[in-house]
Amino acid sequence: MTPKGKLIAIGGNEDKGNTPEGGHHSKVFHHGFIEEGILKRVVDEIGGPSKRIAVITSASSIPEEVGQNYIEAFGRLGATNIDILDIRDRSDVKPDMIKRLSRADGVMMSGGNQLRLTTIFGGTAFLQLMKRRYHEEAGFVIAGTSAGAMCMSSTMIYQGHSASGLIKGGVKMTTGAALIQDVIVDSHFVERGRFSRLTQAVAANPAAIGIGLGEDTGVVITDGERLETIGSGQVMIFDGHDITYSDFADVEEGHPFSIEGMKVHIISKGHSYSVKQRMFTAVKVPVKA
Repeated sequence: MTPKGKLIAIGGNEDKGNTPEGGHHSKVFHHGFIEEGILKRVVDEIGGPSKRIAVITSASSIPEEVGQNYIEAFGRLGATNIDILDIRDRSDVKPDMIKRLSRADGVMMSGGNQLRLTTIFGGTAFLQLMKRRYHEEAGFVIAGTSAGAMCMSSTMIYQGHSASGLIKGGVKMTTGAALIQDVIVDSHFVERGRFSRLTQAVAANPAAIGIGLGEDTGVVITDGERLETIGSGQVMIFDGHDITYSDFADVEEGHPFSIEGMKVHIISKGHSYSVKQRMFTAVKVPVKA
């Protein structure tokens, strides 16, 4: 079934009109005005500043600071109906939290540790409600930055450094929240040189499309598969469907592997890509952010 809602996956360090995400030392991105940035697009897609946004800070080790950052950032955009859901572990996923999620018009998942998100919410009524609303309700938006974006895919990277990305076993993967199928999402992609780890992730899962999100850059995902790039940077697409040779299955852990025929696309603001058709749209389309 084609989802009626939208996903917005962001590569991290999006312009909040002030400072980077807590715990990160990346440079601050500014368009000149936060009104032109990614969070403005999030507010617009949810339905405007009067709508209720649930901010999930569970991935973060500093949830109070991160929550306040989003209250201030959305407040600059006129959105003041913000509900901070700081769910620290599975025992906190109580009926009250599910009720608060049911009242939200959209969701924003913060950065941090994506494994926290899947271990806290996997198999819960909270995640089931989020998925059901995304599939059934036009206008319902699930946005996520960094860890909040990486957990959206069916296969999720949770560990791996760029230096070991081309060594078998150097990238660790598990099951994500599966909001979108047949993709693997990585964040802070250009800035942290994560090309090699997404290469390995796709080499191990060639049926999936790898989506590498730069900082202050994201994709608006409609119909569960159409990606439109927003923000100030670039998105890299790794397509392994046409790989003609791979010894990834045969080499031992800790050894380098070889592949032939992986395709790479780069899409900047306004350009789009279809996961199902594996098709890049080079003609710019009108965008809001």
